[in-house]
Amino acid sequence: MDHITFLVAVVIVTALAFDFTNGFHDTANAMATSIATGALKPRTAVLISGVLNVVGAFLSTEVAKTISGGIVDDTLVSPGMIFAGLVGAILWNLLTWLVGLPSSSSHALFGGLIGAVWVGAGSHGVHFDKVVEKVLIPAVASPIVAGVAALLATFLAYKLTARARSQSVTKGFRVGQIASASLVSLAHGTNDAQKTMGVITLTLISAGALGHDAGPPLWVIASAGLAIGLGTYLGGWRIIRTMGKGLTEIQSPQGFAAETASTTVILTSAHLGFALSTTQVASGSILGAGLGRRLAEVRWGVAGRMVVAWMVTLPAAALVGGVSASAVKHGGNLGTAVVALVGAAVAAGIVLVSRRNPVSAHNVNDAHEVTISGTEPTKVGTAA
Repeated sequence: MDHITFLVAVVIVTALAFDFTNGFHDTANAMATSIATGALKPRTAVLISGVLNVVGAFLSTEVAKTISGGIVDDTLVSPGMIFAGLVGAILWNLLTWLVGLPSSSSHALFGGLIGAVWVGAGSHGVHFDKVVEKVLIPAVASPIVAGVAALLATFLAYKLTARARSQSVTKGFRVGQIASASLVSLAHGTNDAQKTMGVITLTLISAGALGHDAGPPLWVIASAGLAIGLGTYLGGWRIIRTMGKGLTEIQSPQGFAAETASTTVILTSAHLGFALSTTQVASGSILGAGLGRRLAEVRWGVAGRMVVAWMVTLPAAALVGGVSASAVKHGGNLGTAVVALVGAAVAAGIVLVSRRNPVSAHNVNDAHEVTISGTEPTKVGTAA
């Protein structure tokens, strides 16, 4: 425990704070379609999702190892760099949550770390080959694979039930959605909770508390699982509205198909150690499900804004992480304190702005628009 300095403790707490924002930012990935179709009540959905995220955190550590010893050189990383990267990731998560935009928490984390390590240790501190192999290629391939799978599954679902009573079909697929949405939550915990495990493990390695090839200790696994589970339970209702209502009008067969496709892609990638974005996978599945029923069902303007956000996420978080790392590197403890205070002030400001037009379990299905002021409504994926 001698290696756990005050700075290391601050980094661990900050990592768990990111994990919490990851949870409420990504609740929509598992539960937006089930909430939109009425398969699950909103509060029930987030409770199930939160519990299964915790369970999923204990199923694998391959993604955690990718982060703790894959995309950056752990021999050159300091706790200060990790702290700076986490600040960039948290602020991006909160900003995109404010406008109801389903961006990638994973890429926000990777971007923040890459920017911070690049500034703090130089470009040789980042394993760009691993970034391409484990992050960028899955980022392009996973939503396409999930979308095609969901499109085919949706087409087959409607084809096979074409002569059945509409009411019976809806009821049957809603029951199926409870199972499929639960599996997405389990898969999300298996993939996303590991990212925070990897960050904390990387911090402990950089502080000398763990060996260079060490995996996450049990207490790290448990704390990361609980943090993401709690964030999931609180529900990122603004993003749930976008995912459930903004991309397409989801019916229960589409929801079942989208959730099943997402689960398959996420669990396969977690097993292979690919730290993909569950947000991109779920969004690709929902788009595919929309195309599988009728081409006109997809709101391409919303989809286009989401794709732009995916492209911007990693470099934007890297920029904030790099600026923060520069302040920490040159300012020492004072620089770290300034970054923490500025980050906390910006986060508090975003939360206060969100209260002007709250989205909750009571109104999450009311519309497919997200507003952030008391004047004009803001289409999902844009700022007022």
